Amino acid sequence: MKCKGWENDPNAYIYFITQAPVWQAICDVIGAPEWKTDPDYATPDARLPRLNQVFGRIEDWTQTRDKFEVMEILNARDIPCGPILSMKELAADQSLRATGTIVEVDHPVRGSYLSVGNPIKLSDSPTEVTRSPLLGEHTDTILRDVLALDDQTVRELQNSGALGDPAKLAAE
Repeated sequence: MKCKGWENDPNAYIYFITQAPVWQAICDVIGAPEWKTDPDYATPDARLPRLNQVFGRIEDWTQTRDKFEVMEILNARDIPCGPILSMKELAADQSLRATGTIVEVDHPVRGSYLSVGNPIKLSDSPTEVTRSPLLGEHTDTILRDVLALDDQTVRELQNSGALGDPAKLAAE
């Protein structure tokens, strides 16, 4: 649903779900208490052919408030909703960092950056999100430890150009 400011803010929206258990609260919030008993709106089956009207009326209401005001009002009445957050809002949300949903990762080239944390949280199996390897960073380890190549063969591969120049390949 569009919220106040949607004309200039691509994130001025909120998810809004019209579940039957909270229908009466929705009617009160949007200023349509008569819909609670109106045969055209009182039941989910009756509302189904009128969804465009229902959501139009809800959106008329949501556009009068910003997404956080809408969320506060709906949450107080247990009406399912969720704001559309910008990357800036996500990055600033301390609760997302506290739960590990957003993590800060150090990188030797990029510096510190934000990344998505592990969505699976197990109390006995914590995980740590780490940076991706640099291009060619583990080539020698793989050649020696995984492929069991000796130092002489690794040097020959390096000198032949078969492994490329990681710095040059990354820039191309």
